[in-house]
Amino acid sequence: AFQLQGYIAPVGQTRKWRVTEEGDAVSGAKAPRFTRQSVEKALDELKQRIKDVNQDTNADYGIADAVAFGDFLSDAARVQAAEVGIRLRPKRAEPVAASAKAHRAELQFLKQLRGRSALLHIIPYEDWMSARSHRKLI
Repeated sequence: AFQLQGYIAPVGQTRKWRVTEEGDAVSGAKAPRFTRQSVEKALDELKQRIKDVNQDTNADYGIADAVAFGDFLSDAARVQAAEVGIRLRPKRAEPVAASAKAHRAELQFLKQLRGRSALLHIIPYEDWMSARSHRKLI
């Protein structure tokens, strides 16, 4: 159905498909704009920040898991920002029930961890992230 609508096209004689310009327009996709090397460098810097946070006794959270995934794992010259899933663990005792306030605090912590880099998109960790192709950061 997508091929008939012009959103995808076959790649040679393989069973692979590519998204056409029409498919990109409909989905709102953006062309890859970063070099793989710049994304790798941003991930290395994030890895160091994660190590620093885990060693900081005054930090509100520690980082239990961190995985990066995305097209930077391919050998393409230009890639999108890396997706990074991070599982936080509180360093201080917290109430058993998760509250909206606690969730906002976690999201703010993840935002600070990312810094100003547009090369990374940091989101809360979910189990499926380790089931796909990824790079472990800790």
